[in-house]
Amino acid sequence: MLENKTHVGAPLSRVDGRAKVTGAARYAAEFNAPNLACGYAVSSAIAKGRITSIAVDAALAIPGVLKVFTHEDRPRTAWFDSSYKDEVAQPGSPFRPLYDEKILFSGQPVALVVADTFEIARYAASLVRIEYETELHAVEVKAKRQDAYKPPKKRSGVSGPPSPRGDAGQAFQSAPVHIESEYHVAVEHHNPMEMHASTVIFEGDGKITVYDKTQGVQNVQSYITSVFGLSESDVRVLSPFVGGAFGSGLRPQHQLFLAVMAALDLEHSVRVTLTRDQMFSLGYRPDTWHEVKLGANADGKLLALQHHAVAGTSTYEDYQEVVVNWSGLLYHCDNAEFSYKLTQIDTPTPMDMRAPGAPLGTFAIESAMDELAYATGTDPLELRLKNYAEKDENENKDFTSKELRAAYQIGAERFGWSKRNPQPRSMRDGRQLVGWGMASAAWDAFMLKASARAVLTDDGRLEVATASADIGTGTYTILTQIAADALGLSMEDVTVKLGDSSLPTSPVEGGSWAAASNGTAVQAACQTVREQLFGYARRVDDSPLANATLDHVVFAGGGIALAADPTRTVTIAQAMKAGGVNRIEAEETTRPSMLTEMRYSSYSHSAVFAEVKVDEQLGIIRVTRVVNAVAAGKILNPKTARSQIIGGVVFGIGMALEEETVMDPVLGRFMTHHLADYHVPVNADVHEIDVIFVNEHDDKVNPLGIKGVGEIGLVGTAAAIANAVYHATGVRVRSLPITVDKLLDQGF
Repeated sequence: MLENKTHVGAPLSRVDGRAKVTGAARYAAEFNAPNLACGYAVSSAIAKGRITSIAVDAALAIPGVLKVFTHEDRPRTAWFDSSYKDEVAQPGSPFRPLYDEKILFSGQPVALVVADTFEIARYAASLVRIEYETELHAVEVKAKRQDAYKPPKKRSGVSGPPSPRGDAGQAFQSAPVHIESEYHVAVEHHNPMEMHASTVIFEGDGKITVYDKTQGVQNVQSYITSVFGLSESDVRVLSPFVGGAFGSGLRPQHQLFLAVMAALDLEHSVRVTLTRDQMFSLGYRPDTWHEVKLGANADGKLLALQHHAVAGTSTYEDYQEVVVNWSGLLYHCDNAEFSYKLTQIDTPTPMDMRAPGAPLGTFAIESAMDELAYATGTDPLELRLKNYAEKDENENKDFTSKELRAAYQIGAERFGWSKRNPQPRSMRDGRQLVGWGMASAAWDAFMLKASARAVLTDDGRLEVATASADIGTGTYTILTQIAADALGLSMEDVTVKLGDSSLPTSPVEGGSWAAASNGTAVQAACQTVREQLFGYARRVDDSPLANATLDHVVFAGGGIALAADPTRTVTIAQAMKAGGVNRIEAEETTRPSMLTEMRYSSYSHSAVFAEVKVDEQLGIIRVTRVVNAVAAGKILNPKTARSQIIGGVVFGIGMALEEETVMDPVLGRFMTHHLADYHVPVNADVHEIDVIFVNEHDDKVNPLGIKGVGEIGLVGTAAAIANAVYHATGVRVRSLPITVDKLLDQGF
């Protein structure tokens, strides 16, 4: 009798875990080739202006230097602009390295030195002499808010602010209770463990193999072919492992362009790796300012809601994200008004950073709701339940599912919220002021078009493949689980291939849509294999399945059995022999239901409860406890999903208390450009994090009934911590990160 063991829903360890902890997993800068050269980028010293002269003779004189590329000495490529291919491009004109003499931001790459070794290239780069003509720059959003504009062209896939409903201005004026506040979130930079690198292997005859740090190998392939005028068959891109990304790898970064340019020109394999300092010349979470107005009855019922935001973008692209929409999504209010504007500054284009827009907008609205709770004497949780949105009022659609009420209840019970003394500065632990805060959160439950291939061989081995990436979230593992269950195999009998542009088409890995998109495609491909295998099994001589249908059998233990009598089986080998084949291969493409998208809205939701302790004498803040109750549909793997929520919470701790990229407005340069000054949470900053997955059945969101968990863990965390800090201290800090100086400035 075949053993029927299911893997989906089980807390299984990562299938790629051993490779990662033993060093067997290789990343973009770890692939080698004979005579591999190294490139080192020279960064601009000014924020705006033009290069008047560039001297490279001293660098070229260094033994081992192969070439120095500048805007004056570079190959003529099929330069990209309107023909530029990038799945996540912004409206505008993309940055083109070494294109001309113009300087658009500090740290812009202005030359590339290629040498036999990295050390030679780095030294030679220091000998490149550049003279500039400077222009007046502007790098602070706050100083340019009066110039903010509504983006003339919407970014693909990003919703604009919701349409107004009712008369928010009049309702606010006539409301008995008013909250009117300004909130700010500082610039944050990606700081993944793996820095951006591209290794380009020159194969000859104009063909290249590219190892790149990316969340989308096919996006990178399209970029290379469009920019350099190559055919798709000439370019293969691989990224089997990614050492942290969460948005930084969505777009091709400039080290990729530099490496490909040099390799093609020199007909030589080249690697370009950015330094930690140069990572700060890439995009960032944008400096964003919010104005929130809430009008309410004396009992806290919302009568008016207004949320307006201004964010920074570069001078050459209109970077956009969803910021203000969350206010209208989370709470019921008949009179609401929203706006989202941009202002141009002389920095690189911002880039998507874990849950782009959502933690910014959520910090503003959830802080304002906390202020309303105190103004009306209402418990913060009770206030949110009182204004609970039963449907998506932004789109006037029902939700595919929404278990946020259950998340509130379960999270509050686990946290002990009922024991909270509502009076600020009333709870203590010795000389530590104790604060409890909470926040709501939501993040889109996306599904995109994706393709996958499944190949079953007569030895009972299954291989599934799709071009998607695994950025550390567990994609290898959950696709293995889905495939193993589809054909009744053990996890050890399944191999998953990812991160290769030659594999079936997949969208970039982002937005928490990888599991839903690629998982559905894998399931569909395996279903086709199931059907073919079952057809062969019915042909076996005296087959016990001859008169059965697919609904009456189970796939388990390397074979197919009658569900009513598991002793009557046909093995995979027997079925394939009867079919005269030694392998079954199927490729399927799946896409979201247009009808479902028209009728419903789909989101993950969470309720975050945070405890902080603040030293009464020093003002030092510690996050000592977080409970995050998440409603995200079916959970494929509670172990890897829990890790994602924990990672999001840690991300939120950094956002709330530590992470800030400081700009020098005189130099126009980010001054915190290494990990000695740019602070991120470390082990000592992270205490108890309790993750709860709320039972949520969703038969509409996608065939698997799942919603992403990669980003929802971050969304409400910073807001909950900020609210806890107010409860502990009685000081309302409306600008993140909350540092000691801000507490002192507010009279702590």
